[in-house]
Amino acid sequence: MPGNPVRFGASNPTEPIIHELPPFRYEGELVAIRLEMRRADDGTWRGRLIFGTGEDGTAPATGEIFCAGSESEIWECFHDLRDHNLRDLYRSVTE
Repeated sequence: MPGNPVRFGASNPTEPIIHELPPFRYEGELVAIRLEMRRADDGTWRGRLIFGTGEDGTAPATGEIFCAGSESEIWECFHDLRDHNLRDLYRSVTE
């Protein structure tokens, strides 16, 4: 599942990079999903999922549930998720 980076190459590696992903269906509605990745001060990559389109920072989001040694490893972690995992994560941050 390819992602479209909102911006290419962060000038500061600790600034998050956001990838827009294809939406998934939850209770008959399409839910937008974004993957936010950043490199932490200790050099590890961390990521979280942002659901919906809340442009003002109010969109439901997970904590930084992804942690890996590289950006590509974060992608591998995300690709291991199935639709039912995404629905469960979405439900956990909205209910």
